[in-house]
Amino acid sequence: MAERTGPLRHLTVVDCTMALAGPYGTALLADLGADVIKVEPPQGDGSRRLRPHVPDSAPPGADEPAGVDFGGYFASINRNKRGIVLDLKDEADREALLALCERADAIVENMRDGVMDRLGVGYEAVRARNPKIVYACIRGFGDRRTGQSPYVDRPAYDIVAQSMGGHVHITGPEGDGGVPAGASVGDIFPGTLMALGLVSAVANARETGVGQFLDVAMYDAVLAMSETVVCNYGFDRTELGPRGAHHPNLMPFGLFRAKDGGVAIAAPGPKHWTALCEIMERPDLVDEPRTRNTFVRRENQEFVAGEINAWTETLTRAEIVERLAPHLPCGPVNRAGDIFADPHVAARGMITEFELPGDNPAVAVVGNPIKFTETPAGFYRRPPLLGEHTAEVLEQFGIHRR
Repeated sequence: MAERTGPLRHLTVVDCTMALAGPYGTALLADLGADVIKVEPPQGDGSRRLRPHVPDSAPPGADEPAGVDFGGYFASINRNKRGIVLDLKDEADREALLALCERADAIVENMRDGVMDRLGVGYEAVRARNPKIVYACIRGFGDRRTGQSPYVDRPAYDIVAQSMGGHVHITGPEGDGGVPAGASVGDIFPGTLMALGLVSAVANARETGVGQFLDVAMYDAVLAMSETVVCNYGFDRTELGPRGAHHPNLMPFGLFRAKDGGVAIAAPGPKHWTALCEIMERPDLVDEPRTRNTFVRRENQEFVAGEINAWTETLTRAEIVERLAPHLPCGPVNRAGDIFADPHVAARGMITEFELPGDNPAVAVVGNPIKFTETPAGFYRRPPLLGEHTAEVLEQFGIHRR
């Protein structure tokens, strides 16, 4: 196991989150060096069972032993964490959690509003044991402590947050009813914001000696991410529809067809537009009435896109990028295999390979995108087996369960 060297290496976080939103946020903290202690119930985080799986694996509770009890979904968002099992319905285990919180900087959970309170380990109970602690949570529609939403008791998943936050309506083919993003942004962005809120609150607590409660509503996070929906309607009541392959206000600023897939080209300004026209050997388009500036080009999107596609369709993605990249922003629409083969990804350490227990091949998860010169962060611990570090953590914190 490598040493924790990131800038948060002096931070201890008790992680009671499950599924995706919470674990993604705490994984970011762990990547940055925090000692993240993942607390799971005896049956484990349900995401352990989700695919993809390696050959020598079995879900928690399986009759047949195996090298690992989790799949790639769990691994990608629980790397760098230590794992313990506590049954919060058991008095001794609830006391163990509160004892952990006495020496932790923060605790994180993503239960429905009121669940942790009913178990006796909500914010007020934790704060009574450690007034400096930061209690962070992710909920579908927030927590009563920070704003009384009429939806506070509703459950939520990624697709609900994406839809209600405006993202689905502006995504997909033009004229369509919208589609969700391919990535679970309704979970991932709330998790990212939670991590930022947590380190901010910890910084304040270390200065003032006073902790606090914070929450991120999944709905709120997607709404913040979809700021263009709000500013367009907020300024002149424009309701954006599905974006399609192109930007609602700029042209060209979107996707075009190549022989072997798609390519992104962004040349809205005069310098880049002129360069694109010259490379396409279409100088006539520089000052053509339908193309003289980005706003006119957007009004004549079908014509402009047709002229560009007529050129890009004769070339491969690599050929287009080779010609355009030195002069204007562009890039291929990458598939997974393209990403794994990209020299940029290798140079930046954005694919992390590691070994699993048992008779398994090496596997890979995404790397940490935040790079430091003095406190390098990254992968130092494989994801934990269910309860793998229970004895180790309880001994370290001097906790003895009855």
